[in-house]
Amino acid sequence: MPGAVLYREGSEEPLTIASAEAVADGPGWRIRFREIGSREAADTLRGAYLETTVRPDADLARGEVYWHEVVGVAVRGVDGAELGTVQDIYRVAENEVYIVGGGAYGTFDVPAVRAFIRIFAPRRGEIVVDAEALDLRPPKQRATDADRPRAPRRTTHRRKRTGADPSTADPAQRGPAERASAEQATDANTEPHAPDRDPTP
Repeated sequence: MPGAVLYREGSEEPLTIASAEAVADGPGWRIRFREIGSREAADTLRGAYLETTVRPDADLARGEVYWHEVVGVAVRGVDGAELGTVQDIYRVAENEVYIVGGGAYGTFDVPAVRAFIRIFAPRRGEIVVDAEALDLRPPKQRATDADRPRAPRRTTHRRKRTGADPSTADPAQRGPAERASAEQATDANTEPHAPDRDPTP
């Protein structure tokens, strides 16, 4: 690795690696560049992305690829069914895991091991996986409004009055018994009251 040249993202100024060592108590590397001679200059690289010239034939062993070569590649099942494309990659211990999405099975993970991947040729745009070994199942489809059965409309029944109030009905439409009862009630309501008597002699 010493002697390799990196570039800060968006810059053409080279950063030549003078020494590099892995961090013993955590992830990452400690790198010293020949062009950076002070702590203040090193602080300007804090949080920056570093790029390098890609040379797959010289830098990679046989069968290895860069992650950016895998992202976007179509993924098919052994039966030829389209399952989606590789959308992202992450690492678990020493193994890589591909996040596949955009197909009928939704988003799912594919560990980069032979038990699941049958053909791995991202440079020619081909990744074939064993959907059965991955236990892939299509997500449940929600019924559309046209397919969904409609709930029965709830109706409210109002009781009808079977008879009218004898006191408010038209006297001409009342029967003899009703007229007599109504007349008695009217007489009772209109009968004059006797004046109160003075209790004193």
